[in-house]
Amino acid sequence: MNNKVHVKTGDTVIILSGKERGKKGKILAVSPKEGKVIIEGRNMVSKHVKPRKMGDQGGIVKAEGAMYACKVQVVCPRCGKPTRVGHKVYEDGTKERICKKCGEAL
Repeated sequence: MNNKVHVKTGDTVIILSGKERGKKGKILAVSPKEGKVIIEGRNMVSKHVKPRKMGDQGGIVKAEGAMYACKVQVVCPRCGKPTRVGHKVYEDGTKERICKKCGEAL
């Protein structure tokens, strides 16, 4: 099983499918093993929370739900367009992620 994901924590992404299609958000967490990401303020789900300590408030809490990484695409900070991620290897062996549309570093 391939556990590589094309996005990293902190990337700005656009959602490609589902009820949140077309909306942008910042990635909070990436789970390569499951192939899922959590996006800030997107894919909100209701979570039932039980009070754990004396005085804690229980109830229904809204939280971001995980979604598949294949349903998001990175937005280039320079050209502002959704793009695929390319890689550029330099002579000294360092590797950098680049925008496939404008060639700028992500």
